[in-house]
Amino acid sequence: MRRSLSSGDASELVRAEQDVQARLTELGIDHDIDVVSMAAVANVFRVASAARSRFERTVLAPAGLSFTAFTVLWVLWVWGELESRHVAVEAGITKGTLTGVVTTLERRGLVSRRSNEQDRRQVLVSSTADGAELMGVLFPRFNAEEAHVRGSLDDDEARQLAHLLRRVLRRIEVLDGNGHGAT
Repeated sequence: MRRSLSSGDASELVRAEQDVQARLTELGIDHDIDVVSMAAVANVFRVASAARSRFERTVLAPAGLSFTAFTVLWVLWVWGELESRHVAVEAGITKGTLTGVVTTLERRGLVSRRSNEQDRRQVLVSSTADGAELMGVLFPRFNAEEAHVRGSLDDDEARQLAHLLRRVLRRIEVLDGNGHGAT
């Protein structure tokens, strides 16, 4: 029986991961595969995808926002006006993607952009009053959904999870040559 790796049922997911390991053994490549790492990283992707989809469905779609658009608004709401490349980095998107998102948000009156007077090649992006007002309404809803999603973890477990994920992120940054050392 084929089990689904996209199952929301934890025991079903564990059985599916065991099926994958058995298949790798059948293929004769199990000795070269770190199954624990495969499961850990795959589950990070699954959680991120499921959470993003849920937040878009429950909080962002009613406001007409994608997860990426919300993230751009959040970055600007928290840090204020930024040069576009910094917005892209903080939002975890490419400059090309940012251009499209900012164009859409600008059409809606939620952000504005202008040339940097010191360097006309740079574009500064900022939230408008309407964008800030929207974030003031949306962020508490978004955060309530974050709390709902992590509901099966107590505060200590949630802190530990956040700590462990930061360690993995720092490791990736070191591997990519843009980190300051994993701890």
